[in-house]
Amino acid sequence: MKMKFGNHRFHDGVGGTAFVVRVVPKSSKNEIAELMGDGSVRIHLKAPPIEGRANRQLIEFLSEIFHINTSHIKIAAGERSKIKIVTVEGLLPTEVEEILSNHLNRV
Repeated sequence: MKMKFGNHRFHDGVGGTAFVVRVVPKSSKNEIAELMGDGSVRIHLKAPPIEGRANRQLIEFLSEIFHINTSHIKIAAGERSKIKIVTVEGLLPTEVEEILSNHLNRV
């Protein structure tokens, strides 16, 4: 089931939620920067996009924000791209949207 919150799209999957992330690597801090008009979530990461470091940091950062184990967060598509589809197991789309909104521009 596809859910839309304002202009933001979070997809209800089997046991969790999928959403599109736009990663900005080599940033000054890790942060949820913006819920973008196209439905994606822009996330700034300190790690460079070298040897999977930014991907690992994305998973660790989201794990901290969602208060879940890293094993419950996957990059379903886009491992070699700045645009990724991320899945979060165990959280509903409404929960994901609320948590991301609450963490906008927070360190």
